[in-house]
Amino acid sequence: MLGTLRRVIEAHGGLDSWNKHKALSVDLVVGGVLWGLKGQAGKLERTNVTVGLGEEWASHQPFGTDNRRTRFSPDRVAIEDAQGKVVEELAAPRRSFAGHALDTLWTEPQLAYFAGYAMWTYLNLPFLALHEGVEVEELPIWLENGEAWRPLRLTFSEAIATHSKVQTIYAGDDGLLRRHDYAVEIAADSAAAHYVGKYVTVDGIKFPTERRVYATDSDGKPMRDLMTVSVDLANFRFP
Repeated sequence: MLGTLRRVIEAHGGLDSWNKHKALSVDLVVGGVLWGLKGQAGKLERTNVTVGLGEEWASHQPFGTDNRRTRFSPDRVAIEDAQGKVVEELAAPRRSFAGHALDTLWTEPQLAYFAGYAMWTYLNLPFLALHEGVEVEELPIWLENGEAWRPLRLTFSEAIATHSKVQTIYAGDDGLLRRHDYAVEIAADSAAAHYVGKYVTVDGIKFPTERRVYATDSDGKPMRDLMTVSVDLANFRFP
């Protein structure tokens, strides 16, 4: 394991603590301009998500009206009613985004796919860097907010559904993540700078409770007047 990655893993609670658990649930309050741009405003404004830890799956509930829920995996996404009956599903969901522009509207299953892989990625970091389908490379020191952050470039295999094949995470002097960069391939490769903070400790593992995602300019600087997604997280628990 690379030295920086080892320090980051230990700062977030260590691999032994992480490996005790198979799933994580958390309550979400979601905002930002992305949802309206995609024609799906309000569907995930206040919800709960449960994600697999390691194995890639996720479920949001409620999803829109009538207490519906989602079932996400990389090769299939479904929307179920409150009794678990499938009301809509989409196989090979990634293919359905072919030719999409930034302002192309999403269907509900496409929204469920995006939200599922995004929250699975976020909640599994930084431990996701140890996944067998992820390669890790240390990058030069990054200066931001008067701090020297240590970046790690993550390259994901095609088997993992996530924002983009190549992403970068940044750790502060304390080893905790500060920033996460990626391009949203299913939304015209739109570049994003995702900031995290206000950590809490749950069963020895540290999680950020605030996430703010901004579009970036050509130099990778966040456009602070263009917050695409906000997520506030609370009540972390291991089911």
